[in-house]
Amino acid sequence: MSQYQPPVKDIAFLLEHVVGYPDIAALPGFEHADLDTVVGILEECGDFMAKVVAPTNRAGDEEGARWQPDGSVVTPTGFKEAYQQYVDAGWGSVPLPEEFGGGGFPRTIGLIIQEMMMSANMAFSLCPLLTQGAIEALLHYGNDELKQRYLPKMVTGEWAGTMNLTEPQAGSDVGALTTKAVPRGDGTYAISGQKIYITFGDHDLSEQIVHLVLARTPGAPEGTRGISCFIVPKFLVNQDGSLGDRNPVHTVSIEHKMGIHGSPTCVLSYEEATGYLIGEENKGMRIMFVMMNSARLSVGTQGLAVAELAYQQSLEYAKERRQGRAIGATEDSPIIDFPDVRRMLMTQKASIAALRALMLLNASYVDHSLHEPDEDARKRADEIVGLLTPICKSFGTDLGNELTSLALQIHGGMGYIEETGVAQHVRDVRIAAIYEGTNGIQAADLVGRKLGVRGGASVREFLATMREVDGQLADAGEQFASMRAELKTQLDALEQATMWIFQNGMSDPNAALAGSSPYLRMWGLCTGAWLLARAALAGQATGDPEVAETQLVLARFFAEQILPQCSGLLPAVTAGARDLFALDASQL
Repeated sequence: MSQYQPPVKDIAFLLEHVVGYPDIAALPGFEHADLDTVVGILEECGDFMAKVVAPTNRAGDEEGARWQPDGSVVTPTGFKEAYQQYVDAGWGSVPLPEEFGGGGFPRTIGLIIQEMMMSANMAFSLCPLLTQGAIEALLHYGNDELKQRYLPKMVTGEWAGTMNLTEPQAGSDVGALTTKAVPRGDGTYAISGQKIYITFGDHDLSEQIVHLVLARTPGAPEGTRGISCFIVPKFLVNQDGSLGDRNPVHTVSIEHKMGIHGSPTCVLSYEEATGYLIGEENKGMRIMFVMMNSARLSVGTQGLAVAELAYQQSLEYAKERRQGRAIGATEDSPIIDFPDVRRMLMTQKASIAALRALMLLNASYVDHSLHEPDEDARKRADEIVGLLTPICKSFGTDLGNELTSLALQIHGGMGYIEETGVAQHVRDVRIAAIYEGTNGIQAADLVGRKLGVRGGASVREFLATMREVDGQLADAGEQFASMRAELKTQLDALEQATMWIFQNGMSDPNAALAGSSPYLRMWGLCTGAWLLARAALAGQATGDPEVAETQLVLARFFAEQILPQCSGLLPAVTAGARDLFALDASQL
């Protein structure tokens, strides 16, 4: 199993030349976060993830988290020590507000830190990821008392956080949850119910776990309109900030899973546990969506991160494994000399480049939506975040599945053998397309909510922005001609699909939903190709021949060999729902 090599050089290129990081560094409050400073921080962080976190990945998979007879949960060998070093180094606090002890750096930089940690050990990374989501919910909706009580130690990582939505009868349909929150008359609530699939719901990494729990107060409206959000800490917090009595929230069991074995997925039982309301009653879904939208970009990045690790391993294997003779060879050749293996490696490398650019573009708009001085600019950036988030989550995790599978294929039979470690990547990344809203839900969100923003004007403006690259490609020379032609063809197909949904979605919602997943895929392919085209143009402008050649080849390969899938998906988008429902359930 190869050692993880953080791709800081690739990341720095995208920050400077493709996603406009210098514009973010120029926003108010980010004067300390210039590009040179950030690259230095990322190099140090990458070194930490490679040397401290990555060595825990194999033990995490082989040992897994363990539930003890006393109800406690023990993490695998090395997790606790690595987490303490993570806290001591302050990596989790980098993108969080200085007011609560954070570094005050842009969210874009926080996402890059997450990517490197996820590549090093996806299971380990889920604890800091959930904690950051809980922090963001408190920052947006917590009152001053709750913020002062919980945020300082959550920002440092000394205290961890979770998100408690799912119940046995309430998965994707969150509105079906039944956990109760009964007012006690002293400002607290008695929380009772059971939650399942709670990532890091219990563990030994931190002394305190701050659960964010969705529950219903007496007389609350049915469905999602009647859900409230509460802080329910593992230990009550005394007035002086010290930990007090154990709250009656218990781990009933942990799940035995296909992958991410090092991450305990808990069943939690709340037995009149003390909870504190966040915000107002019946506003819980609004609060939880702050966590979920942040998490969806992070989960999309999981697909990228695990694909990156799998690519590094398959590239190393392809260079070393000798099998047969390539054309013209006089002795056994490394399999990297065979065209089909090269095709798989190039598919991985180009797709990873496209995904990373897409994730960073989304993150950059998050920063603009929060920090632009001009209100209209903030609103427009927020619209683009809304459009890109379901694409990032779904396209990123779909490609995570496909690219790790290619890595296993490159290993041949050895990939199917656990000792090489490549099968772990396939198992670990598979969950990412399911949690934080299945990819089908992301597609439904795209066509059902995001396309209709400002009567469709928002998405049309973004399509027009993507088309602006055409003139730049025309001026760049013959070597960009095929890229330009293919991108125009596929953007035409995407626009045709978009107009079909606009014209048919209101009258026949099932028809739009039936094509929503292939439609989202079309978006992922086009935005990826567009960003790689921008990277290729930027590569030429650097004056560095190696950078220019690499970026051109990646963009051209993606445009010529991957992007054409887009127009092939158009019939699936416009087919409607007729044949999906032509057979009844007994015939399927």
